[in-house]
Amino acid sequence: MPRLTSRLLPLLPLLLALLADVAVAAAAGPDEDKLGKANGYPAGTARNWFSDEAVRVGSFTSQGEIPGIFNGKANVLAASATPMRLARSEREPSIRWDVDGVRNLTVDDYLARQRIMGLMIVKDGVIQVERYQYGRTAAQRFLSNSMAKSIVSLAVGIALQEGKIASLDERADRYAPALAGTLYGETTIRNLLRMASGAHFEERYDGKDDLERWGRAVIKGGVAEAAKVITVRDAPQGARFAYASAETEVLAAVLQGATGMNVSDYLGARLWQAMGADTSALWRADKSGLERAAGNFNATLADYGRLGVLLANDGMRPDDHRQIIPRDYLIEATDWHRAAPAFQPNQATPYYGYGYQFWTFPGEKRRFAMLGVYGQMIFVDPELKLVMVQTAANATAKAGGTTLGRDVDAFWRGVVRQYGNW
Repeated sequence: MPRLTSRLLPLLPLLLALLADVAVAAAAGPDEDKLGKANGYPAGTARNWFSDEAVRVGSFTSQGEIPGIFNGKANVLAASATPMRLARSEREPSIRWDVDGVRNLTVDDYLARQRIMGLMIVKDGVIQVERYQYGRTAAQRFLSNSMAKSIVSLAVGIALQEGKIASLDERADRYAPALAGTLYGETTIRNLLRMASGAHFEERYDGKDDLERWGRAVIKGGVAEAAKVITVRDAPQGARFAYASAETEVLAAVLQGATGMNVSDYLGARLWQAMGADTSALWRADKSGLERAAGNFNATLADYGRLGVLLANDGMRPDDHRQIIPRDYLIEATDWHRAAPAFQPNQATPYYGYGYQFWTFPGEKRRFAMLGVYGQMIFVDPELKLVMVQTAANATAKAGGTTLGRDVDAFWRGVVRQYGNW
């Protein structure tokens, strides 16, 4: 036996690599027939990519390449010449979680219960879990949906540090003069960041709401023209949280006016390459070249993980100790203790609080999230240097419309308990 072991030792790295490949191999997932397995998980078209469940998996992993979306193309954020290394644990941790009286559920149980396309857990810069379902792979770019809003916030923080934006309390129309005379033009950058313009804006994802009306106006004439269709305030600006994707797209126009660049060009070197992204990202734009910044960002699961690691380290890249995101801005954006009462957990919503385009968890410890419809999520615990990324093809836009909302919160709490205390 000792002789046999010594012969196998040179093969150990290869064996470990093969085991890692097995660990991340794509598996079947719930409702795979509804999601297009029989047709090879096809991508949709510019008309149905978002709404048609039968093309959701394919579309959410190729949105950057589907022709004609928003009558524009995808802007590119190039990969880094020095990628952030993510080491890999030799074995998965034995994460356990409980929900609805069922105890000691596992990672496998979570994947069996929910339409997760990709799942990654990173602790101290080391990948603990990496799983894929529905034939998805590590090479594919996954759609962010509204997780992109948090990336826009990071751009605002960098522009503020660079002096391109003088103050968050400046009005939007100072930097985007074409917004003058509109409700959004009169709104401050701070109130746009925390979804507090006071505008009446219904966002139901049913193709009949203000989001649809806004989107059609953007495609036709751009953000400044679309701003003219939102005219009613339900409350004074700054008084309350009311989720409206239009406000993020107004922020993109502000950034373009302040920096002279679209958001992708501005963040390419300052964030995506600086943090060490291993693969280029794609961000869908309208015909003017401005990003549809409320969503539409596409990146690999590992690069979302790298972004999460950066956030968990308060904006510092841990391998070379460069401060990429302004620390004070990031903490202000993600710590509910620094928010006015209307934006704190259990006030902004019955559960989450809302910072600067980030969701904040209840509880004394600082934990925060990037969230997108149909189950896209990045959860961050800075104290534990812990990150969870998931991409999904949920049956409903809102996680609470299925068991996903309850399950993911319970699963995340189990992940946190694996390494610390909730």
